[in-house]
Amino acid sequence: MSDRSAPRYTLFGLGIITLVVALALVLARPAQSDNAAKAQDTAARPANTLQSLAELDGKAPSRRQLNIQSWSTAEGARVLFVEARELPMFDLRLTFAAGSSQDGDVPGLATLTNAMLNEGVAGKDVTAIAQGFEGLGADFGNGSYRDMAVATLRSLSTPDKREPALKLFAEVVGKPTFPDDALKRIKNQLLAGFEYEKQNPGKIAGKALFNQLYGNHPYAHPSDGSAESIPGISLAQLRAFHAKAYAAGNAVIALVGDLSRAEAEAIAAQVSSALPKGPALAKPAQPAEPKPGLTHIDFPSKQTHLMLAQLGIDRQDPDWPALSLGNQILGGGAFGTRLMSEVREKRGLTYGVYSAFSPMQVRGPFMINLQTRAELSEGTLKLVQDILADYLKTGPTQQELDDAKRELAGSFPLSNASNSSIVGQLGAIGFYNLPLTWLEDFMQQSQALTVEQVKAAMNKHLAADKLVIVTVGPTVAQKPLPPPTDKPAEQPLGIPEH
Repeated sequence: MSDRSAPRYTLFGLGIITLVVALALVLARPAQSDNAAKAQDTAARPANTLQSLAELDGKAPSRRQLNIQSWSTAEGARVLFVEARELPMFDLRLTFAAGSSQDGDVPGLATLTNAMLNEGVAGKDVTAIAQGFEGLGADFGNGSYRDMAVATLRSLSTPDKREPALKLFAEVVGKPTFPDDALKRIKNQLLAGFEYEKQNPGKIAGKALFNQLYGNHPYAHPSDGSAESIPGISLAQLRAFHAKAYAAGNAVIALVGDLSRAEAEAIAAQVSSALPKGPALAKPAQPAEPKPGLTHIDFPSKQTHLMLAQLGIDRQDPDWPALSLGNQILGGGAFGTRLMSEVREKRGLTYGVYSAFSPMQVRGPFMINLQTRAELSEGTLKLVQDILADYLKTGPTQQELDDAKRELAGSFPLSNASNSSIVGQLGAIGFYNLPLTWLEDFMQQSQALTVEQVKAAMNKHLAADKLVIVTVGPTVAQKPLPPPTDKPAEQPLGIPEH
């Protein structure tokens, strides 16, 4: 997976920052010294201003209602737009079905194509492009993943800034020149990265796991390609991939910000018309079920990386709300999950253990990830397998489900707390062809779930005896696990993989 200069739209993190800043401003306000001042302050307050956490009184924060408008351009790009007048700026996100799953027999082709977008356009090299955006106060970003490739623009919305920023953006995404010297430089950067990854047991484990889990499927190979595939990729192949995968019919345009509907339509039309002409690409076929089992890769270190996986679900699976809550209880949160409680808190075997479903165009992985002391790795692996098996057998408790729902209700508003987070949500809704009401639907469905429904969904999609397991670490004599206790004798060892 590659992300060059694009901000990661980490919804929870962005929302937390927003909330902390808002609370800091509230706390920093000078105290009013008399009743008249208080009355004046109250009268001037917007109705939705939070003055104290006590005002929540156990209730979840209100959610921002999004009026999502959608249409298609003349060239076939789907557009999703939310008008947000709070700040004099806008966010634009182009999402293409142009990830590594479209590489064919040339692993790394999608990543290289995306990385080369802002390396040159007619009359401008990479430096001039960067200076052009910077001089306008605009920010360009791009990234390539297994399912998708993206290009983003953040700009002031005033016409004198917006119009030249959009013109440059449309050139960069629609008409890159793919300079030969830049291609050589980026290839060398990728090759250097592959050498570094040989010393990273987490990267080694991840690559081996996807290979075991997906076999001959396009998701199997790393999105960045390999040391064998990258050197032979030619400029002609990049141009051909761009003409096919960056076509307007293969694009979703998400817009959020200080724009009218007419302005948004004009921007979408401008960007769409600058792209190559062509239809949407077909998504990959569903992967075949992998053969379960354990693969160990010997690596000289003091700890062992453990990765356990199964095929999960695609992004349109109706069980996603139930699986999301079920996973949150198992290992998707921080402290208090089943895995964290048993593996770290009671035994001190790791700093962190996490589980996650990653729904994609077709069945993405369900994964459990941790690292522990090498001499305790076998016992830790069995413990994790037993925890999963027990959870599937018994399901969550009512208290666990109630807590998970409460946590979701509290954190969910942060997913649309900023324009950048909203544009990321719109991009996903458009790319995965979800209903425009998906955000509200997800919340309502999650809050209505019962223990039995969550248990049924987890058992429908997971089985403790069908795990594909990869371990990377030294081969050493094993020791028995310490018994569970409220105060583990040893400090946990290892830094969790993310």
